[in-house]
Amino acid sequence: MGIEAEPIRIAAALILDAAGRTLMVRKRGTEALIQPGGKIEPGEAPEAALARELREELGCVVVEAVFVGAFAAPAVHEPGRRVEAMLFRVEIDGVPAAGEEIDALFWLSAAEAEARQLAPLSRTHVLPLVKAAAERIKDAA
Repeated sequence: MGIEAEPIRIAAALILDAAGRTLMVRKRGTEALIQPGGKIEPGEAPEAALARELREELGCVVVEAVFVGAFAAPAVHEPGRRVEAMLFRVEIDGVPAAGEEIDALFWLSAAEAEARQLAPLSRTHVLPLVKAAAERIKDAA
């Protein structure tokens, strides 16, 4: 049995619009969609990493970030490694636009996201939260 590589520590954003769609991104040179966010630098707080990554990737400012939970899943872009994600429900200021490292961004309903190629973290842990949020929005209408 080999030595397991150190997990990749990330801060990830669950960003929803008024219709309950979630913002997902595709990094340059990749296929799978992921949540906006990125690696937490040594000594950096997860909230600071999230704010930095959303500014770099989307050109947006974090207005509010509420911790949702810590989740682990296989890393989609680094085979054989795992991501350990600190997931935050985020309110942003600004209109998201593809910035550094981002090839495209998408606002997707839970059903639309389910039909796409998603990172394991997004499919296993985030998509159920998007579905639940969409149901709450539908019930409130």
